[in-house]
Amino acid sequence: MGASASSRRDFLRQTAATTAAFSFGAFGSSERLRAQQGPAAASSGLAKRRFGKTGMDVTPLGFGGAEIGFEHTDQATVSKLLNTALDAGLNVVDTAECYVESEALIGAAVGHRRKEFFLFTKCGHWVEGDGASGWSKAELLRSIERSLGRLKTDAVDLVQLHSCSLEVLKKGECIEALELAKQQGKTRFIGYSGDSAAARYAVECGRFDALQTSINVCDQESIELTLPLAAEKGMGIVAKRPIANVVWRHDAAPANGYHLEYWKRLQELRYDFAMGDARKREDADGPVGVALRFTAMQPGVGVLIVGTTKPERWKQNAGLLQPGPLPEALARSIRARWKEVARSDWTGQT
Repeated sequence: MGASASSRRDFLRQTAATTAAFSFGAFGSSERLRAQQGPAAASSGLAKRRFGKTGMDVTPLGFGGAEIGFEHTDQATVSKLLNTALDAGLNVVDTAECYVESEALIGAAVGHRRKEFFLFTKCGHWVEGDGASGWSKAELLRSIERSLGRLKTDAVDLVQLHSCSLEVLKKGECIEALELAKQQGKTRFIGYSGDSAAARYAVECGRFDALQTSINVCDQESIELTLPLAAEKGMGIVAKRPIANVVWRHDAAPANGYHLEYWKRLQELRYDFAMGDARKREDADGPVGVALRFTAMQPGVGVLIVGTTKPERWKQNAGLLQPGPLPEALARSIRARWKEVARSDWTGQT
């Protein structure tokens, strides 16, 4: 399953400011994908995409709520950030019950605008009292109730199991909890957030409406393992970690394990756009722009999730969408290089 939750928290605390400085494009690589996109969203100019069979038309650039929680961003900043982004066309907000106070910050900031955006959250790590597993049906249902209260809403659009193991998934109790929450009207749809074998099982079992998984230039396992089948089944697909933790910015191996694996991979992949002076480019043809445009053009991907603590950042990020998809030759070269050097243990990093 990749790095531990504590490593991820450490990474977010150390690099939230860096991550916030980057942005991405989100568009299709073919006329077929363009045809699936809906009308432009407000002032951002982003063409919406149909999110699987859910009927939701989502902006391909979403907002991820991890940084505002782990960075302990103040309420005034979060309120300005989210309201500015909604005004600019954002319509997907993704968070989780374990992102510290993220849910509460979001609820206070834009709870009054609930009808203007799709709200996704995740469950599975919050434990009430002692001795609970966090993945039991009762615990998950209580966690979902807690999330609704913090988010100031009667229902969310998507509840996702937050990277539980294949073993836990196969027991089925956690899935039953989400199905019950859906029946009770607490969520419109249910999903799984995770990678590799567990993500494949979540797709194959046919019980989920959506999949959130890692897709980036340093993490391409899902492109063959889960994306085609998920798209075939009509699942909505959320791409997480689309900028590969901006690991090209590090001259030496980073200390934090949450992004060390991607850095090691990049030393072998040696993409031209992520080496030498090319790393300094911050336009759509720089490493961040290329990485995000690559992720966004994978078939079936509905929305890419990137977090920020900067109020102006979402609109700036949306501006990088204008160049459109990567040239086919570049996209093919990225895939070819991955297939040439990727080892069997280069699995999806949660």
